Amino acid sequence: MEKRMLGNSDLDISVLGLGSWAIGGNIGDWGWGEQNIQDSIKTIHTALDNGINWIDTAPAYGLGNSERVVAKALKQSSHRPYIFTKCGFRWNEGESELLADLSRHSIREEIELSLARLNVDCIDLYQIHKPNQDHLLEQAWETLTQLKQEGKVRHIGVSNFSVTQLERVSKITPITSLQPPYSLINRDIEQDVLPWCLNNQVGTIHHSAMSHGLLTGTWDHQRLSYLDAQDWRRKSEQFQEPEFSRHLAFVNFLQTLADKKQCSVAQLSIAWTLAHPATTGTIIGARTRLQLKELLPAAEIILSPDELKQIDTFRHS
Repeated sequence: MEKRMLGNSDLDISVLGLGSWAIGGNIGDWGWGEQNIQDSIKTIHTALDNGINWIDTAPAYGLGNSERVVAKALKQSSHRPYIFTKCGFRWNEGESELLADLSRHSIREEIELSLARLNVDCIDLYQIHKPNQDHLLEQAWETLTQLKQEGKVRHIGVSNFSVTQLERVSKITPITSLQPPYSLINRDIEQDVLPWCLNNQVGTIHHSAMSHGLLTGTWDHQRLSYLDAQDWRRKSEQFQEPEFSRHLAFVNFLQTLADKKQCSVAQLSIAWTLAHPATTGTIIGARTRLQLKELLPAAEIILSPDELKQIDTFRHS
């Protein structure tokens, strides 16, 4: 699988990375429903066997469960991928409500808990999960800088930041990476965020490339009606009318284009994110080996300028 250097780091990462939100399992309002641990472990092993060399996780995914599952899978594997995790959310034991906390004290507690759950001495990329407490961004970034100096993390990055927020923290210490949402449905970062990252040697590793499943080409109104009651997507505007029907129409157009390229809509959608010059890698989430194997070919798909233009024309029509 093709690799690209992540920002100003020495991390040569595969263009696809494995996301582990879904394998965190059922945590109430912000989980993906029930998940079998053995399925998760087999999925991780399959990803590593097929050239993926980084796993993106977070304490918030399953209230620590995702990190524990990643550690369990790696204990049973000879592969040693890069581990990316995050900070900035806490919770009370026994409760599923996530609370933002970017204070210095909280981050220092979080790093120790993540190191223990992941069973590692150093995390390859440590990221601020979300800038929920804007007034604490500088304090949080200073804390991550100190953790890097202490050898607890190799590189530091951010997630879901605006250009203004990126500029603020970059004055303290250069940013290695940004993890933004980016997909054929959500292209908001194209106007200013991606150009800023490209100009400032900040790597981008996109999340939500398939818009939480909408771009898999497998959705219709019947499937939506069967969605797990504990699946957080029930609250998302993208899965409610009239947005849901509008997205289905777009997917139908993409299906025509995918058929011509002899690939799936999901593969086409991921390949599209990789085509942007600011992209370092894209996160793919999968709950089973079958789901993962259906996405891996995206790394080999090249979209022509004419195909990219067709997509743009449809979206703006």
